[in-house]
Amino acid sequence: MSYVIVSAAAAALLATVASAEPAAPSKSFERDGMTYVYTVSTKGERTMINGRRYPDGKRFSLTVNNGRVSGVSGGMPVSFRVADASSEEIASR
Repeated sequence: MSYVIVSAAAAALLATVASAEPAAPSKSFERDGMTYVYTVSTKGERTMINGRRYPDGKRFSLTVNNGRVSGVSGGMPVSFRVADASSEEIASR
């Protein structure tokens, strides 16, 4: 998955983080022909986003902390600023 798709997906995920509660039920959204199903949990100041994208079923695991997103998506490491993900989402509209 390219950086733009990952950051756009992360921006959509981050939009739901503010309303998340620990052990929240699964949520989902669609982007670029993929469906992302995920859960959001918090531990201290960190927010963890874990799930799978379909139809390929690949896992993703992202941690949001101190204005940065880092983790793994589809077996590829990702790391970027939250502000960059938000900028990509706005630019793609």
